[in-house]
Amino acid sequence: MSAPGAPEVAAPAPPSRRLLPRMLRAACLEADLYEEVEAERRSVSQALIVVLLAAAAGGAASALSSRSFERILVDVMEPLTLWIVGSVFTYMVGATFLRGPHTSTDYAEVLRTTGFAFTPGLLRLGGGLPWPDVAAAIVYFADLWMLVAGIVAVRQALDFTTLRAIATFGVSYALLWLSFEGFLFALPI
Repeated sequence: MSAPGAPEVAAPAPPSRRLLPRMLRAACLEADLYEEVEAERRSVSQALIVVLLAAAAGGAASALSSRSFERILVDVMEPLTLWIVGSVFTYMVGATFLRGPHTSTDYAEVLRTTGFAFTPGLLRLGGGLPWPDVAAAIVYFADLWMLVAGIVAVRQALDFTTLRAIATFGVSYALLWLSFEGFLFALPI
């Protein structure tokens, strides 16, 4: 209760559970958003939507740039594959090898947080601009922003320090790259 004559202080509004405000908060690298989606099991569908939007942006940019069908397909499938398989490696590395003293997580938590880290991937649509240097710069910027958002997501999902999150992200990315290189090497092309 307030003292007599003191102004009433309103309680802060609860965070919005709507997708667009969450995406904005994810893009702003707001740690509280990543904690929020980590804890909310239902947010996995929103994380999937974010990844699908990033995939669509990459595919649309490739189509606008008159790239081959195979390249468009790769640009659409890449975010989905990185999200699902990358989250597996991140969970395995972070929850076992680099586990911190406060780490308590499951694969779904990592999946939810890292899905929202793909929000800056919507900027990849700029890769379809008719000016190749500008288009490339936008894609590189979006990829770097997603990298940083991914580290924040891993840090929050695994209750890590930033340094441990960077290490986990790096090891996971190396495992992912080695897996894909091995897969591609095994293809008869």
